[in-house]
Amino acid sequence: MKSIKKVLIIRCGALGDLVYATSIIDALKNEYGKNTLIDFVCTPSSATLFKNDKRVNHIYLLKHKKTPIFLSKDKKRIINASKKQNYDILINYEHGKQFKSLVNAIRADKKVGAFAQEVTIPPNIKHMVDRTRYIFKNIVSEAIFNKSFPKIVGTPTKDVIKKYNLSDNYIVISPSNSHQKRNILNYRAWENESWKQLINKLSSKIQVVIVGNKNEDEFFDKIKPYPHAVIDLVAKTSLSDLIGVIEGAKALISTDTGTAHIASAVDTEVFALIGPTPADETGPYQSPTNKVHIISANLPCSPCYKTEVMKNCKDNICMKQISVQQVYNSIKSANLL
Repeated sequence: MKSIKKVLIIRCGALGDLVYATSIIDALKNEYGKNTLIDFVCTPSSATLFKNDKRVNHIYLLKHKKTPIFLSKDKKRIINASKKQNYDILINYEHGKQFKSLVNAIRADKKVGAFAQEVTIPPNIKHMVDRTRYIFKNIVSEAIFNKSFPKIVGTPTKDVIKKYNLSDNYIVISPSNSHQKRNILNYRAWENESWKQLINKLSSKIQVVIVGNKNEDEFFDKIKPYPHAVIDLVAKTSLSDLIGVIEGAKALISTDTGTAHIASAVDTEVFALIGPTPADETGPYQSPTNKVHIISANLPCSPCYKTEVMKNCKDNICMKQISVQQVYNSIKSANLL
């Protein structure tokens, strides 16, 4: 392949989806040189993931994905930029039909992914990180491909420790998830009382830091009051600071949610409580440099995500039957207490 100087990547999913896609950044830099310019198209909510990441040259925000090109200033901006200077490679990770016209209109010498040079992913490749990586397998060497995994950059750990008055030895607990405010049974959620008991139990052994998003007061009120020593950072950090806080932690405890993917991408040990979702497909990713512990009740009906079993489920026993002692013992066995 000719000299590659400029690449555009389209990834407009949730935060975890964008974390998955970061495996391509170092792959391209290592293959084509540190001066390779890498631009991203992503949603405004997830774009802050790259605030501290100097590996990324430019971010195009795409707020309304379904708006046709002739009505979308965001899409026109991307297309016009490509007309001024062609991209060497366009890599599209979005399969929604609303992206077809955008992919076709962007000027690039080579286009890979959905609505371009389609890549057939072998059925034995299950995890979304590995499926995401497979898309760029043929544009980098095998040696570089085999060393390319998700990596993100946040506020330096030393800065967040000072800013939030953290100790050098702490665990992060991320109890909420993106389904928290939906008006349906939150299949991924652990019991509120279980979170309360775990926080109490751990906080007597190590500093505990609670993290979560803004506008989740209703949920967090149910697991309060916290023990005196607990640091409450719910809605108090930027995404960059949150990444730094998680990177500096001895471990992160969560359900299947975005913070678990952040932890695995910064090599912080992850303890993920998982019931309905398939851990081998969408759980925190196990790379050669991190540690991931999947904690499950191992019920025969799990995983059931997006199946008739889940639709008919009125009681997420797969999460309820994960005991506090089971989680505590897993953390203790990892010599973190």
